[in-house]
Amino acid sequence: MALPLPPGLVPTEVAFLCEMEMVTVVPRQRLESIPLLSGKTPALRPPHRAKLPLWLALLLKKQRRANIVAPPWLHSDSLKDIINYETNIDPVAFSPPPPPPMKSDGRGGARPYAQASSEMKPGDMILSPPFLPSCTQDAPSGYLPYHWLELSETLLAHAADDIPNAAEVRTLLRDLQEVRAAKMRGSTVQLEGGGGVLKLRGVGAMELAESRGFVLGVVEGVRKLGASAEASRREEEEERANGGGDEDSDEEMGF
Repeated sequence: MALPLPPGLVPTEVAFLCEMEMVTVVPRQRLESIPLLSGKTPALRPPHRAKLPLWLALLLKKQRRANIVAPPWLHSDSLKDIINYETNIDPVAFSPPPPPPMKSDGRGGARPYAQASSEMKPGDMILSPPFLPSCTQDAPSGYLPYHWLELSETLLAHAADDIPNAAEVRTLLRDLQEVRAAKMRGSTVQLEGGGGVLKLRGVGAMELAESRGFVLGVVEGVRKLGASAEASRREEEEERANGGGDEDSDEEMGF
């Protein structure tokens, strides 16, 4: 008999999905376009940069046929700004997610993709996390994408020579992970106070997968405490009602 699967995605599944994130590579050899289920990859022509899925970029990196360009948010200066936001600017909430990509409106301005439903065409899609191109060279700095933790660990493990100041970046990522994990544990106080809702805006996919068991345990404990308090309250009301009925019956009998 098969064991029941846990709710949600486990960390290994999240890491597998992260391999579909698009990253920027610098090819070292020519490579023709490859037809994939998601579409054809761009033809690689050194030294022109191209965007490839992470799994393919790691394969080319292992074969020494391309180098991976670290996204701007993975640089040490950007991580320092994020840590400063998490610890000093807003010690309670998580840093905001990256803004949606913009495109020109033809009149010298810019607006998010598919902002107005009346302007959408049949082939247009509304982009939202985790489907934002937030791990390429064009990604904004100072914002953590949805797959920031697993992608940074993967790049540090297999392409550390492509990341500037990799040792410092690894230390900053460890500090950032500890700060955000403490926030995740502290956010359960809202459940204990009866708020009933966790503010998880800006939380990454791996953080959710790793904290799901802890949060669900807190929710279950709060539910049991609430049920116990409700049962005690009902018992007290029943005792008062029964006690009041006995006194009335005693007065009617003349005692």
